[in-house]
Amino acid sequence: MSIARNNIEPQIIQLFNRGDPSAMDRLYGCYADYLTGVCARYVTADDDLKDVLQESFIKIFMGMGSFSYRGEGSLKAWMSRIVVNESLLFLRKKRLRAPEKLLADPPDIPEEDPDTDGMDSTDLARLIRRLPEGYREVFNLFAIEGLSHKEIARKLGIKPDSSASQFHRAKCLLARMIKEQRTSAHTI
Repeated sequence: MSIARNNIEPQIIQLFNRGDPSAMDRLYGCYADYLTGVCARYVTADDDLKDVLQESFIKIFMGMGSFSYRGEGSLKAWMSRIVVNESLLFLRKKRLRAPEKLLADPPDIPEEDPDTDGMDSTDLARLIRRLPEGYREVFNLFAIEGLSHKEIARKLGIKPDSSASQFHRAKCLLARMIKEQRTSAHTI
């Protein structure tokens, strides 16, 4: 494989800069699956996911003129941030329409880290999608996006302690879900 094939970003940016009509199709073709996966970590209903992705791609296409390429992966990272922000905006608006009750720390959740050794990434993603919305948001922002609890607190309008607590609860619930999945797989 050539280097140009591995890093398609400069080619896509060049298409946009030239006003090439194929630029949007090329970007979409290269990144739609990846960005769908990013969005799916936050938004679980398929119709909502499609709506959030559509809004994200509109913002991406409209913002390409102001995007500043900083090297390999910078376009992908920029688009991922847009998708995450659009997902969080959608969830925030959804909560305003129907506020979610705060989840208390369920007593039956084990105090342990999830054992993901040997686990398929698709199965793990499916389990993460089953986490309650608030847990899922904080878990994704901390464990996957790499934000600090202080940054998460600013982004979600909560306290850093609440972010840390939600992450701990999410992690414990995920550990229980993984354990249950493995137990049911062994009994079949």
